Amino acid sequence: MRSLFHLAYNVRDLSDARLFYGALLGCPEGRSAPTWVDFDFFGHEISLHLGEPFAVANTGRVGEHLVPMPHLGVILDYDNWRELADRLLKANVSFVLEPMVRFEGEPGEQWTMFFYDPSGNPIEIKGFKSLDKVFAS
Repeated sequence: MRSLFHLAYNVRDLSDARLFYGALLGCPEGRSAPTWVDFDFFGHEISLHLGEPFAVANTGRVGEHLVPMPHLGVILDYDNWRELADRLLKANVSFVLEPMVRFEGEPGEQWTMFFYDPSGNPIEIKGFKSLDKVFAS
């Protein structure tokens, strides 16, 4: 069964969120109110509400890297991932992990990048040459 996810979390400023998620990431804006805004986050719904973001720490060990936990993310096909990575690099986004490949030549080979939104919410974007390999072991 395939379905969409919905995730609601806090941001400090809706204008900054609109610039980041809408203009930079290219996520179409959905419904909104004075205290929240929805975005189509690569085919999924995120609802950004005014408030204090969740606490994060680099405690997630993946290979040789410690990554921010908790974090949200999405998996894209490689071509779309590369296009987004290039756009973020050109915009001088500060990365936790710069765009890179990991598990190269292994099942689950993937490209990844980690960065924060303007409110400090960590985001991971993964890319796969074949989405059939996402759950490969």
